[in-house]
Amino acid sequence: MSYNQPPPAQPPFAGPAAGQPGGRPAWARKRVVIPAALLIFFVGVGIGSSGNNDQEKTGAGSPAEPQPTVTVTKTAAADTTEDEDGKQTSDNKAVTDEDKKATVPNFVGMGLQSAQDKAQEVGFHGLTSHDALGRDRMQAFDRNWKVCSQNVKAGASTSTETKLDFGAVKLAEACPAKDEKPLAAEGGKMPDFAGKSVKAARGALDSGTSITVQDALPDDRWVLVESNWKVCTQTPSAGASLSGQPVAFTAVKFEETCP
Repeated sequence: MSYNQPPPAQPPFAGPAAGQPGGRPAWARKRVVIPAALLIFFVGVGIGSSGNNDQEKTGAGSPAEPQPTVTVTKTAAADTTEDEDGKQTSDNKAVTDEDKKATVPNFVGMGLQSAQDKAQEVGFHGLTSHDALGRDRMQAFDRNWKVCSQNVKAGASTSTETKLDFGAVKLAEACPAKDEKPLAAEGGKMPDFAGKSVKAARGALDSGTSITVQDALPDDRWVLVESNWKVCTQTPSAGASLSGQPVAFTAVKFEETCP
């Protein structure tokens, strides 16, 4: 026997055999296999019970989310009274522009622009003006005109919605004793236009009327600004029936004398 040979290999220790002292029972060495369907069933039951617990925790009386805050604003109650029928009526009424009143100043003698500024300062904003001489001129530059009359008497208390109308003339002109009323062809009759401005005469007739205007003087001038010319003669004559016939005027400037 050679002393240089290695000892024989020993089998691995397997432990005591089943049933031997110190050994494991036979059933402990077997693997337990749980079917997949059964495993899924237990997992589903666990999730369901967890959901029920969450619902119980967040049920009525235990809100899971913060509830919105409701703010109640109290308003003062309107004073109410009872009418004859026992119905309650409110004393609180909305104030409208029509309920606002102001005292009308005296505008006569003021420059038209100054009068308008004063009216707006008091609270009147519906303003208009007209030619007090009846020549139907436009008040293109208010500072060149002065107030001769007003449609609402000075000192009157009236709604600020009232429209104020100023009768005005140019600064170098004298105010008339009373405003010239607008001309009108009433009853289908030809008005008396003598001394009236050609512009006012044209405005009094139907817009479809054919009108010719000639210089009453032999100068044969063009009548361009009709509010600066006055009627000397007319055809048809005053009082004649108007049935659509043409109308003819002769005229001169206001500072001139008709021939």
